[in-house]
Amino acid sequence: MSGVHRYLPLSEAERAEMLRAAGFDRPEDLFASIPANLRLKGALDVPGPMAEQDLLADLTGRAAENRVPDPRAQFLGGGAYRHYQPSIVDHLISRTEFYSSYTPYQPEISQGTLQAVFEYQTLICQLTGLDLSNASMYEGASSLAEAILMADRLAPKKRAVLSDRLHPEYAQTVRTYLAHIGVEVTTFGHRPDGTADPQAARQALAQGASALVIQHPNFFGCVEEVEALAAAAKQAGAHLVVAVTEPVSLGLLKPPGALGADIVVGEAQGLGVPLSFGGPFLGFLAARTAFMRHMPGRLVGEAKDVDGRRGYVLTLSTREQHIRREKATSNICTNEGLCALTASIFMATLGKRGMMDLARHNHAKAAYARTRLEAVKGLSFPEPAPFFNEFVVRLKGSAAEAVQRLAGKGILAGIPLSRYFRDRERDLLVCVTEMNPKAEIDRLADEIGRL
Repeated sequence: MSGVHRYLPLSEAERAEMLRAAGFDRPEDLFASIPANLRLKGALDVPGPMAEQDLLADLTGRAAENRVPDPRAQFLGGGAYRHYQPSIVDHLISRTEFYSSYTPYQPEISQGTLQAVFEYQTLICQLTGLDLSNASMYEGASSLAEAILMADRLAPKKRAVLSDRLHPEYAQTVRTYLAHIGVEVTTFGHRPDGTADPQAARQALAQGASALVIQHPNFFGCVEEVEALAAAAKQAGAHLVVAVTEPVSLGLLKPPGALGADIVVGEAQGLGVPLSFGGPFLGFLAARTAFMRHMPGRLVGEAKDVDGRRGYVLTLSTREQHIRREKATSNICTNEGLCALTASIFMATLGKRGMMDLARHNHAKAAYARTRLEAVKGLSFPEPAPFFNEFVVRLKGSAAEAVQRLAGKGILAGIPLSRYFRDRERDLLVCVTEMNPKAEIDRLADEIGRL
């Protein structure tokens, strides 16, 4: 009986009393507004109630069914990257005072939380080469959608132009966000080397647009010519939005803000946030000072009290529904505090030189992998542009079948591009980071050569 009270603390009489107070007779009446065809018709296919001991045994058995390959033999990228997390990161974020993703609604009493957010914003600005950063984005794809909405508030032309080199899932998220608010989404093409075509961008922008969107490095790993695309956007009166899914690349590449980007967004998971069965992730958004009032989320600022002591405050909360209601810039409702702190500690631990060394390490290992695979007979490389730590290799046969066969040998060889593009059945997106030792890269090349 004690187990029942742990999970269902209310009695039948108490639930009935609550229903009467709300004006309903049955719990089902609470869901009357949901169309009948969308409601669950029968019971969920789950086991019945269990004692705690039995429940733990059942979950342990289910967890044991997960197949974990050799942790070094993974060559997956495509927006989620495996990097080493220094032990100090996990040690510090495990302190109990950090176990909340929210900035309190009376934030100034939590100076430690605000300082951590302020430091995160500062580091993101340094990484992107822009003036402002917030700390309130869920993940990279929705951050990009928020950036386009922001660009449209700045230049309301109700049209966004996306590179076809953008991550397909990011593009899909953008279309979902904009589907019912009157912002048209169109795409422009690429050059034979796999990078976005500035001339095609100019043609697409000729009809007017509030935002030109590119990914750098792009979904196929290629390093984009950001300055040429920034010039095209400026000429058309559009804002250049640069999405970065691999933040470690910014340790080697020139910051997008220094290349003409107006807004830089992306995924900060690669900055010390481990891959944990799909989450959590951490979006970021940085922009120029002139765009401050149009940014979603919260901005933490530094101030001084009456005695001249340094303190931290919520400078802007343009998203807050409880303050601005229908005038709020977005419905972003959390500052991802714990993940932002993780990224901050990671970047502070490595420092400027460490970030540069990590980026060089990633690029060098990927270059070595590309060289080893180039020596395998029958392979080709459809995107020959310079790349960072991932690239596309065209196999002799089906990439999906190759991945399946190599998984049986303990190697996660990459992402078959047929997952996103029906006409790219033989193409495999391979990512190499500092986590891949030379022996595993050699083994990948050898095993692909035997296919």
